Amino acid sequence: MTFDTYGDKRNPRLLLIPGLGVSSGIFLPLIDILKDRFYIIAAGIDGFLPGKVSAFTSVDDQAGKINGYVRENLGGHLDVAYGLSLGGKILSRMMERREIVIDHAVMDAAPLLALPAWSVDALRYYQGFNVWTCYHWTGFWRRVFHSHYFDVLLDECVKVFPYGGVKSVRDGYKDVYTHSLESIDGADIHFWYGTKEAFVAKPQARHLCALHPDTHVEVFPGMNHGQFLIDHPEEVANKLLSCLMDLVL
Repeated sequence: MTFDTYGDKRNPRLLLIPGLGVSSGIFLPLIDILKDRFYIIAAGIDGFLPGKVSAFTSVDDQAGKINGYVRENLGGHLDVAYGLSLGGKILSRMMERREIVIDHAVMDAAPLLALPAWSVDALRYYQGFNVWTCYHWTGFWRRVFHSHYFDVLLDECVKVFPYGGVKSVRDGYKDVYTHSLESIDGADIHFWYGTKEAFVAKPQARHLCALHPDTHVEVFPGMNHGQFLIDHPEEVANKLLSCLMDLVL
């Protein structure tokens, strides 16, 4: 893993964990907005590190590495943590392990539930092919979708795919699809998703609420997977800054 830091270490600590197939660079617009208010730690997930050959291991391994970093460098405490997709799953596992304290946690469309065993291989091979085509046919997909949202995802795919390849994608999806969150410990937990991904995201939100009834669920109209972060970093920043009000109070 990699850990890039921004801002003054005396400020409240904000951890950012990206999703599968993208680097921590996806957070740069958000970091630019928040770097004067937070001390920001942007994690890079093994298997998806631009310029560095690596392989995805497991959600549990990545969660353990981040928890270890927080213990060794931040006294075992984060004020705010935000995980996108796979990053949200890693964040949930960090909290399940109960090794550090996180005051406010946001899981953006995190896949928290396992899928039926018979479907796992089919889906992970499909997703591997999907990412492969995005890397090799970027121009084609840009012409098809022609949106800022999809352009950012394609740019991220081009940055990270050569260094982890299809294997990291397949291994990442396999681990996500085969493990469910069993428990979670946290004072303030949020789950976000967009209406265009509701079919997949709603069951994840229900599962989280069953484990932690005080979870705050927020749904963003017209948004797809990861789109709220990419298209509206100012609004994401405002929502994360609102956690500072609780810290002040």
